[in-house]
Amino acid sequence: MSGYCIQNALIVNEGISFTGSLIIKNGRIEKIFRAEEVVPVPDDTIVIEATGKILMPGVIDDQVHFREPGLTHKGDIASESMAAVAGGITSFMDMPNTLPQTVTQSLLEEKYARASMISMANYSFYMGATNDNLAEILLTNPLNVCGVKIFMGASTGNMLVDNPRTLEGIFSQSPMLLAVHCEDEWIIRRNSAVFREKYGEDVPVAFHPEIRSAEACFKSSSLAVDMARKYQSRLHILHLSTREEMSLLENTTHRTNKKITSEVCIHHLAFNAEDYQQLGTRIKWNPAVKTEDHRIALINAVKDGTIDMVATDHAPHTLEEKNNTYFKSPSGGPLVQHSLAVMLEFYRQGIFSLEQITDRMCHAPADIFRIENRGYIREGYYADLTVIDLNHPWTVNTDNILYKCKWSPFEGREFHAKVTHTFINGNLVYENDRFHNAPAGMRLLFNR
Repeated sequence: MSGYCIQNALIVNEGISFTGSLIIKNGRIEKIFRAEEVVPVPDDTIVIEATGKILMPGVIDDQVHFREPGLTHKGDIASESMAAVAGGITSFMDMPNTLPQTVTQSLLEEKYARASMISMANYSFYMGATNDNLAEILLTNPLNVCGVKIFMGASTGNMLVDNPRTLEGIFSQSPMLLAVHCEDEWIIRRNSAVFREKYGEDVPVAFHPEIRSAEACFKSSSLAVDMARKYQSRLHILHLSTREEMSLLENTTHRTNKKITSEVCIHHLAFNAEDYQQLGTRIKWNPAVKTEDHRIALINAVKDGTIDMVATDHAPHTLEEKNNTYFKSPSGGPLVQHSLAVMLEFYRQGIFSLEQITDRMCHAPADIFRIENRGYIREGYYADLTVIDLNHPWTVNTDNILYKCKWSPFEGREFHAKVTHTFINGNLVYENDRFHNAPAGMRLLFNR
């Protein structure tokens, strides 16, 4: 493995920014230098000049659906991890609603074995919960598995856990982080029936946030929070989408001490209900993209730390699948290649600082999941890094989309910042639109 020196970058890390350089050796960050320090570059080191560019830790995405096994016509670990790396994501955590569903320890380990052969980025996989697999859940090793995924609302893959006794058992007995999709199924079914009666199968997608409503989100999130507090469970609420849910959270305790943490996904920050008119089912997600007042509340919660982190819920489908009537069009869309670019547009608009972006996308996931030696630019940590040119305009189009499904809700959108280099475990895997040294990913480990 070659050593590297990234030279004269603006390093954004742990709440500060400074011009400096660093040496990468044997997969890790060996030494960090400030601008005023002399950098002794070893003879066998490849120098990357980064004057005028940003250097930050690689993004950690705790919620992706890379569709392998069983749904690989939509995406797979190889294709989607490449797209992630091009977007500055160096580690991902993949969900269990595949075919077969990841609901036994043997199926879980099969996914890890597959990723070890083909993943460009570092990886972890959730153990999936069902109404009848508590015994398997309790066998999950917290040291090398990111968490247990519970669907407390039905979504793609039909893994709804709605048995109260099962939920009580998981919350009371599992020591794992419980990552929860919160939407109340009874409310969704009631609302679906109302709109189906009026429109049949041709329900306009603009009614999606009324069917999968703020009420449905808040009721389910409230139940999850109540159960976590009752049993002192380690709860992580996925993809918050409403202003009302902010009242369930607190931002006074440092997140490493929080028993209840949360995330928002990039689409709930980037889109609002008015965008259904132009984008239709391309922005049909569960939970739904809602009105502008919800979007603004989520942005403010990210800014003040009420919401701990930003993720994607990357969930590709083919355009043929998406271009269907409302009830037949699956929810989800591809996002990993463009999530950091969206956040950097928010920086350009003065909404988030570079330090906030780095904290919510890199540091917070590492803290929340207690990931070993990642998420920060620190000596001795794995060299998972991304270099960004803030003045490199580019437009999303089918020629540069790397998702296997070959579409994006951001098609035609101009971004002003671009990832130029991505390092995974000290390997330069992405450089100016070219890939090297694949696969480079490792299994994530956790300090629990």
